[in-house]
Amino acid sequence: MKNVLLPNNQERKRSLSNSEIFTFDDKRLLIGQINSLFGVQGWVKIFSHTHPRENILFYQPWHINVDANWQTLEIIQGCVQAKTIVAQIKDVFDKEQARAYIGIDLYIKKSQLPQLKSGEYYWDDLIGLEVINKAKIILGKVSNLVDTGSNNVLVINGEREHWVPYISPFLIKVDIDNQIILVDWDENF
Repeated sequence: MKNVLLPNNQERKRSLSNSEIFTFDDKRLLIGQINSLFGVQGWVKIFSHTHPRENILFYQPWHINVDANWQTLEIIQGCVQAKTIVAQIKDVFDKEQARAYIGIDLYIKKSQLPQLKSGEYYWDDLIGLEVINKAKIILGKVSNLVDTGSNNVLVINGEREHWVPYISPFLIKVDIDNQIILVDWDENF
């Protein structure tokens, strides 16, 4: 088991404990979930939505919603263990304390994500954009993206559902400012 010691966030003026409420100024993104216990010393297993999955360890701090209150969850250390991610939560020392976190969704602030190069987009930026084909027919809005293994696919909901590969030659242009994606896709396909 290779441990990853997480860096201290130098921008924070003080450390927040598990019980302090955090108010978000920007959008929250779901990045994973605590799904079970790991060992007897308070470690937990994490289901990660990040790609690659171990990247979840580098988006710190995590935020959780408990009884409609946002809280910051600090991770002391984490690592890849076989086919899962495990983490040690600050101030959690045994499995009974850790059990309270099972099923809790993990979020980060969107501002915690790295800046992308021009022409690159996070999936979350594409959700809700209107999709138009070359014939200027509105196909609908992006409701989801799916990673098929060979490429990503836009799931578009309109009068019917379209699955459009997010690759050239089908993807022509993404215009975030105007909230439009232009594709080469037949409306009847």
